[in-house]
Amino acid sequence: MKIKIYSTKKSTFVVGEPQIRDILQEADAAVDVEVESPFKKDSMEITEDDCLVICEKVRSDPYRHIIITHGTDTMIQTAKILYSIPDKVIVLTGAMQPAAFKKTDAAFNIGSAILAVQILAPGIYVVMNGKVFDPNKLTKNLESDRFEEL
Repeated sequence: MKIKIYSTKKSTFVVGEPQIRDILQEADAAVDVEVESPFKKDSMEITEDDCLVICEKVRSDPYRHIIITHGTDTMIQTAKILYSIPDKVIVLTGAMQPAAFKKTDAAFNIGSAILAVQILAPGIYVVMNGKVFDPNKLTKNLESDRFEEL
């Protein structure tokens, strides 16, 4: 079932620029980041080929600590594809409501991901709702609007 609550003047959801820079600046975060946006798609539209593009970008990236902001609908699938990458700490995070919305969990989740990527052992993780998850033991609960361990 595809359900989105977003609306714009065009009566459609348009994916904009990543909000992470603004969130970190507003929080006065003392971290250096480089932001890349390989494509702008609603996560319901992300395909396996798109996940492979993300995987190759991460694999070829010289940095060892990587945070991927990702739509929540296909975040778990992307995380599972990233398991082929060794020796990096890769954290995926997102928001149940986009960062541009008044009521959003985006800033909290990004802050959690910033801390997690610095202290976790190499591996693939999803950080949402104040918790660190193993993507292989994770589900998105549509009833409670949060991620939960299986």
